[in-house]
Amino acid sequence: QVQLVESGGGLVQAGGSLRLSCAASGGTSRIYAMGWFRQAPGKEREFVGRVLWSNGYLYYPQSTNGRIRISRDSAKNMMFLEMNDLKPEDTAVYYCAAKLSESGSYDSWGQGTQVTVSS
Repeated sequence: QVQLVESGGGLVQAGGSLRLSCAASGGTSRIYAMGWFRQAPGKEREFVGRVLWSNGYLYYPQSTNGRIRISRDSAKNMMFLEMNDLKPEDTAVYYCAAKLSESGSYDSWGQGTQVTVSS
């Protein structure tokens, strides 16, 4: 199983930007895709976007409204999430996750990093 560690969360004012990092280790050559998810208090976990590890192809759900950008540095086994024009409703614990095949599920998860956006 791949080990994942997120970092970069914190407190930011509305309208600000933040960059989260996810470091992967252990079995990284088997990664098919890595994704970002978030979970706000009292809400279900929400998919934020993903990158295919081999070619960098990105996918974002429409709900992100162009305010986020996912990137990766496959040589360093790192994935990043840049968020702009942050809003209080972006407050959540952000998780990175990895899946090992197209049809598989995300079965490796980080511990999460808290992002709090103040109004």
